[in-house]
Amino acid sequence: MSIPPVVVATARMGWKWQWNQLMNGLAPADKNGSYRRPPSQKQEARSPLPEELQTREADQLPRLIVGRSCPWAHRTWLVYKLCNLENSLRLVIAKADHKAGQWKIDPPWLGCNSLLALYRRCNTPPSHRATVPALIDPNFESKNFPKLLGNESAQLVEVLNQWPTNSNTADLYPPKLQEDIEKWQTLLQTSVNDGVYRCGFARNQAAYDKACVELFEAIKQVEQSLSRKGPWLCGEQLTLADIRLFPTLIRWEMVYMPLFGCSQQPLWAFPNLWEWRQRLFALPKVEETCDAVAWREDYFGALFPLNPSNLIPSGPDLFTMVNAIAPKM
Repeated sequence: MSIPPVVVATARMGWKWQWNQLMNGLAPADKNGSYRRPPSQKQEARSPLPEELQTREADQLPRLIVGRSCPWAHRTWLVYKLCNLENSLRLVIAKADHKAGQWKIDPPWLGCNSLLALYRRCNTPPSHRATVPALIDPNFESKNFPKLLGNESAQLVEVLNQWPTNSNTADLYPPKLQEDIEKWQTLLQTSVNDGVYRCGFARNQAAYDKACVELFEAIKQVEQSLSRKGPWLCGEQLTLADIRLFPTLIRWEMVYMPLFGCSQQPLWAFPNLWEWRQRLFALPKVEETCDAVAWREDYFGALFPLNPSNLIPSGPDLFTMVNAIAPKM
């Protein structure tokens, strides 16, 4: 026996109301239903002087805390790897605890087994959200107490680019290209990096359509620029502009197309962008920062309003997919 239409309509209205309540907690929106990312609260991090770190034991070095699935943390992880910061900065990989809705730290550090506890240990205000990435100094200014130095990824990649290290590394934020890098940051942060979330977290069709148009218009601008002056966004040199974009585009087929509805066109429809992603993925140590299994588990497993069944879909092998030859248009 089929379900009466009135029952279906009532259930649908009830689910829509519940969905909106859940989304209000997950992803704040403006009056038009467009997602608005809350600002990071800690944005004054600085690079320490080399002598500040030389006298420290390994367990007293600052920590960069990242999560495998977080694209914002992925940016900082990439700079950490590409700039060879292992000798002056330690990496902590937090794990998403879907049931508790927080980042777990295992093994514990400074007596804390969660990022929230660590933020509180740093005496951050209760209003601060415990987010990754987080740059924490366990022995701030030699006073033997921990301090949250910063948690805003766009700023942290600049700090990490200047972090003291014994290795010879390229400057990812060279003065002569900083104006171009910041132009890309202005476009990509809103339209692409936040744009995929504005598609996925849109409250209504109009908000989704607007986000989708802006997303693909920005991608077209990237494609056109790479065709004129590649191989990187600012020309011949890899910069922070590339680092800030890569975490979004490497997750594209695994998460943003199937879950967030970023499906107007496949990435292989943009051949220069497709090759750019292959080129960056092939750089030494970059693949180490990419875990497609963790991405699918955390996005599909944690974002209940977008995936109520909690089913985690299978996906292609990341290495094979990234290095595939794009079909001819």
